[in-house]
Amino acid sequence: MERSGSESDSFSDSEGSSLSDSELQEAFAKGELKPGLNVVLEERPKRSNDVDGLKQCLSDFKQQLAWVERLDVTLDPIPNAVESVSHGDSNKDAVDPENDFQREMSFYRQAQAAVLEALPRLRKLHVPTRRPDDYFAEMAKSDQQMQKIRQKLKSKQEAMEKSEKAKQLRAMRKYGKKVQTEILQRRQKEKKKMLNAVKKYQKGLSDKLDFLDEEQTSSQGSKKGGANQRIKKGPNAKRRYKNQKFGFGGKKKGSKWNTKDSFNDVSSFRSKVAHNKGPGKGGKKALNKRPGKRARQKMKSRAG
Repeated sequence: MERSGSESDSFSDSEGSSLSDSELQEAFAKGELKPGLNVVLEERPKRSNDVDGLKQCLSDFKQQLAWVERLDVTLDPIPNAVESVSHGDSNKDAVDPENDFQREMSFYRQAQAAVLEALPRLRKLHVPTRRPDDYFAEMAKSDQQMQKIRQKLKSKQEAMEKSEKAKQLRAMRKYGKKVQTEILQRRQKEKKKMLNAVKKYQKGLSDKLDFLDEEQTSSQGSKKGGANQRIKKGPNAKRRYKNQKFGFGGKKKGSKWNTKDSFNDVSSFRSKVAHNKGPGKGGKKALNKRPGKRARQKMKSRAG
């Protein structure tokens, strides 16, 4: 019983006791802590700045090549002319690294100055700096990929055109429905007005029939307007095409009959032609006329 009591007391003491950091450090120094839950941190290695060794490595792999092979240009930072004038010469080299626009503009100015420095040197060495007109460079994308892109763009354009046409059709339908509803409403109002006038007349409240006169005048006016429109409009396209192709028609029967004016007109009369005295003797009688006896004898003597 004593043993069990002592074990329980030691267990409770171990559970209830809380060690401080100093005590843990002393226990770790004595080697009483067991590995597993504790990780020993190793010291970071010290980095040495061996300048002489770096220069030696640089001299080993550095090659003394001509400038045309290297094409390197080293320049001082190029200040911004506008900022240097506005803020003075004290801040001409100061570039805020947090300002994206200022940083990118400094890169742009530096690259531009390097190009202006390198171009004259290349021209002195007779190195061409412009791309020839017949220069051919293979594209990063294949022809099949570009064809697919072309087809996709074409299909997108066609879809946009279809959508535009559909929008126009919808707008036209809306406008047509609007006009149709307005016409129907106007007719319904006129009909209602006329029925009210008829009821009043039947009941004896009014002895006027003006609405009938208005209806007749409106119908006659619409008919006249339609006739005027037809007159102004003229023949349709089919009629105009036939007139152009076959003429404008006119009187056909009896067109060759003689009239008083044609009878008195003798300007086309030719006496030689009429009496077979001209060089070209023609006509049905001249063709059917047989030669005389003497002429037949001459023809026989010539044939014999």
